[in-house]
Amino acid sequence: MISYLDAGESHGNCLCAIIDGLPAGLNIDVNFINNLLSLRQSGYGRGGRQKIEKDKIEILSGVRFGQTTGSPITLKIANNDYKNWQDIMAPFATYTNQKQVTKPRPGHVDLVGYLKYDRNDMRDCLERSSARQTAIRVAVGAICELCLKEVGVNFYNFVSAIGNVKANIDYSNLDSIKNNTNNELLCPDKEALIEMKKIIDYASQNGDSLGGVAEVIVEGVVAGIGSYKWDKKLDARIALAVMSVQAIKAVSIGEGVENAFKYSSQVQDEIYYDSQAQTYRRYTNRLGGIEGGISNGENIIVKAYMKPIPTTRKGLRSVDVKTKEAQLSTYERSDVCATSAASVVIRAAIAFEILNAYLEKFGGDCINEFKTNVNNYKEYLKTK
Repeated sequence: MISYLDAGESHGNCLCAIIDGLPAGLNIDVNFINNLLSLRQSGYGRGGRQKIEKDKIEILSGVRFGQTTGSPITLKIANNDYKNWQDIMAPFATYTNQKQVTKPRPGHVDLVGYLKYDRNDMRDCLERSSARQTAIRVAVGAICELCLKEVGVNFYNFVSAIGNVKANIDYSNLDSIKNNTNNELLCPDKEALIEMKKIIDYASQNGDSLGGVAEVIVEGVVAGIGSYKWDKKLDARIALAVMSVQAIKAVSIGEGVENAFKYSSQVQDEIYYDSQAQTYRRYTNRLGGIEGGISNGENIIVKAYMKPIPTTRKGLRSVDVKTKEAQLSTYERSDVCATSAASVVIRAAIAFEILNAYLEKFGGDCINEFKTNVNNYKEYLKTK
């Protein structure tokens, strides 16, 4: 199994991570990682920070001549904006109250972090909890994806709703999703895209923000990944990972939310045997590719429900913790809508969990051993 530890603040020197447990011999495609980092920074409704940062991955250890060595991999992404914040964010310097935060934003970590960690300045909390942290998480997930690609697992992320505008998504036609997300909101529905941009403009004009629904489809996961043991369930692990992404307040596997309001006969995915492919299939995929905590061989579909970003230009009712007087919340440079970016981050979070589940089942100290174990299992499935 793999693990990683990440560190860094939004306006600190850099973001970094150490990944441990990846098989040796995996080819690392830096362009693939950087393309996902760029995708995370794009999107209609993103803020001014994206004009400053041009995220590129730097690999400091664990890769030699383009391949993993089996030792821990150290990743770094520089924060270009740090040069403007050195006096404020330096590890060792004379304290300054410049940019001090004392008026917490409702819905953000500001106040609860201030109370929990007993800091004089809420910036100590918000800098670490900022969604800027997700850049390094995307890099970690991209490397996990590269490993899973070796065994035929692929990831696709998109946006299916912004505010009250919902896209029409044909989940039975994956190509219709894959081929129609090259736009400013990664939305496959062109008509919905137009309306989404309109309500983002409206929110921006009114100093407000919007959330939405970000989705990820994982194609090629073999049946049998995960467990029906409560702490090993694949859907539970995915849900935990997705809920850990900033501003995500609900997670659905497949039609999980809609299924709660239907009869069983309208929900369960009935089974047939595909004799040509020598595999069991489902006529539908309402359960999103996971049954009883175990993958069933269909596409895994994950929907993440993102609340509007807590930072608004017009401010929200709050309190200055120094004076206890009513004030409007502090404005920090932020996005109007970041749901498209969230879909990239969610993709990374899911990739990490699925790779861990794969390594848990198949093992492998090197990539060739890992691939052999997976391929042998695929042949075994054809005999059942």
